[in-house]
Amino acid sequence: MTSTVHTTDQAHAGGGATRCADCTDGLGKPRPVRPGSWRDRIRQKPGLGIAYRVGVFVVGLLFVLLGLALTVLPGPLTIPPILVGLWVWSTEFEWARRFFVAFRRKARDTWAHAKQHPVSSAAITVGGLVAAGVVFWAVGHYDLVDRALAAVRG
Repeated sequence: MTSTVHTTDQAHAGGGATRCADCTDGLGKPRPVRPGSWRDRIRQKPGLGIAYRVGVFVVGLLFVLLGLALTVLPGPLTIPPILVGLWVWSTEFEWARRFFVAFRRKARDTWAHAKQHPVSSAAITVGGLVAAGVVFWAVGHYDLVDRALAAVRG
């Protein structure tokens, strides 16, 4: 197995963050593409290739930010937009693909564990939903948001 070390990596051979010597846009190493594919044709045009990578990054970022905003706004579905953003990034960026593959593997392992232990998995899920219901009830019943805002305002 041969390994190619870039000149920028040789200075950091002891570890630490390095910047890809082949990357001029700062977004990380691009994901490999099949020769002759539409992405290969896009990458062959330097201006269009960078614009496409930036566009993919922005679209993924918008989904991630939407998911983060949904954590503080009322309503369900906070995690799916974050996963969609990560998936969008994984179509173009190698770092995101590695992260997404690891996440998908952990999700499959968790699902397999839940299928092997259905009673404990159901108990944990129901317990979490009951705890969330109690929190939502307490916030509304005791006007905790209004009290917190009043305490912050002084």
